[in-house]
Amino acid sequence: MSIRHLWAVTRKEIQHIFRDKTTFFLVILTPVILLFVFSYALVVTMQHIPIVVLDYDRSHASRAFVQQITAGDDLELYAQAGSLGEVEDLLMRSEVKAALIIAPDFSRDLQALKGLNLQIIIDGTEPESGGFAADHIGWRAQEYIQTAMVSQIEAMGVSPEALQSIDLRVRTWYNPALKPEVAMIPGMLSIMLGFPAMSVALTLAREREHGTLEQLMATPITRINLLLGKMLPYILISLIDVVLLTLLAMVWFKVPMNGSFPLFFFLSVIFLFSILSMGLLIGVFIPTQPAALALSFLLIFFPGFFLTGIFFPIVSMPPMVRMEAMFLPGTHYAFITRAIFLPGLGLDVLWPYAAMLVVLGAAFTAVAALFFRKKLG
Repeated sequence: MSIRHLWAVTRKEIQHIFRDKTTFFLVILTPVILLFVFSYALVVTMQHIPIVVLDYDRSHASRAFVQQITAGDDLELYAQAGSLGEVEDLLMRSEVKAALIIAPDFSRDLQALKGLNLQIIIDGTEPESGGFAADHIGWRAQEYIQTAMVSQIEAMGVSPEALQSIDLRVRTWYNPALKPEVAMIPGMLSIMLGFPAMSVALTLAREREHGTLEQLMATPITRINLLLGKMLPYILISLIDVVLLTLLAMVWFKVPMNGSFPLFFFLSVIFLFSILSMGLLIGVFIPTQPAALALSFLLIFFPGFFLTGIFFPIVSMPPMVRMEAMFLPGTHYAFITRAIFLPGLGLDVLWPYAAMLVVLGAAFTAVAALFFRKKLG
């Protein structure tokens, strides 16, 4: 490997990035803008879910129960229905996402400590909102019946503390408020930093279309020097994105950085080497820019959503899919980012994931170098 030849290609590519506004936008600004947009579009906090109540009991107890489940910002009482037909009409028009039906013997069963006779109907066309409403109503119903049981026990002159056999205390570490953005935004960095890899693939395809790649190969520059020279500028410039994305996550979205930022920065360099090597591999095999862009989305961008464990746990995936996920750099980097941001883990725990990124990057680069000259011919 010649350092002089490597630096010549690197300098040429850096000049191209800053001269070409499209490439500059894709490498520097796109990750920051998309993290901002996706964080609001994908990280959703359920609030003000409209529900309808059909109260057959119409007692003080049933009204108090409805008031309790609609307290706060989670559920919103859209209407009090007088018949099942009204409930069906509101659900069909999608004006409400769930319906709560209170049985006629609600207060009598509550007084007799027989529980609560309730029925919940959810809108299956939007199961997320309906399921949230059902879970919230069930949780509030448990609270309500426990309060009623305590009142009944106290009325009988028995201390509720004397009946408690379980002392259950739930504590949440690393994300006490259970904010979804705190859990998801660190993992989403692996998706955002995949855009420079798309730029590498597009760069190779563009130079092949314009014929400049053949001119470079006619020089004494070796294949590995040429490929690393194409990749190195994108690693250096993408480190600006690492800093900007971290600041956006910490300052705007209030995601805590409980670990070491220098360690995070170092492991981000390794991830960029791995993911950009994947972009190199795509650029070596794909001759045109539209095809390179399409394949980059297919192999880099979309798997980042579905196979890296950011939105769907890897342990719940089929064995073959889990195996495929292990060959994606984003899978290992998503774990690294979450582990450094939230629990604050160190290299003593994260070294296997860093080693896997190095292995993947080296393998992708080696395959790209192996087939590079053959593809030019």
